[in-house]
Amino acid sequence: MLHAGPAVVVIGVGNPDRGDDGAGPAVARQVRAALTAGGLPQSRDIRVLECGGEASTLMEAWDGAPTVILIDAVRSGTPPGHVHRIDAHCQPIPDSGVRPSTHAFGVAEAMALGRALGRLPARLILYGIEGKAFDAGTGLSAEVAAAIPTAAARVVADVISPI
Repeated sequence: MLHAGPAVVVIGVGNPDRGDDGAGPAVARQVRAALTAGGLPQSRDIRVLECGGEASTLMEAWDGAPTVILIDAVRSGTPPGHVHRIDAHCQPIPDSGVRPSTHAFGVAEAMALGRALGRLPARLILYGIEGKAFDAGTGLSAEVAAAIPTAAARVVADVISPI
């Protein structure tokens, strides 16, 4: 059952202990800081979360929100640090190409399941940051770390722009 949630939910998906898979949470932290510094603190209207990426957890996190922005590391063959933007209602996540990094049943599946169940938010944007290395116990690669501020700025622009 849907419940009233925030107007915008930003979800940084990934595991900060698996190299570039930590890109989503890193962007979420910068988005949260930017919104707070810009006078738009987290409130009932905007919620910024970090999530490991399991499909059911994602669907629960976006439940009731008309606008959702997901940020995750991806592997598509573009140069590391490249920032992809996909509008889920205009562009499906390709079966090959831009795919979530390390989640066996995660972002793409949550989007497909949400669509099938009629639980896809009215506005759903996926930011994918091209990863380079996903080794356990490592931090972000230099290329991905350099892309975090750009990705965060683009997410903030989407959060504050009209639908």
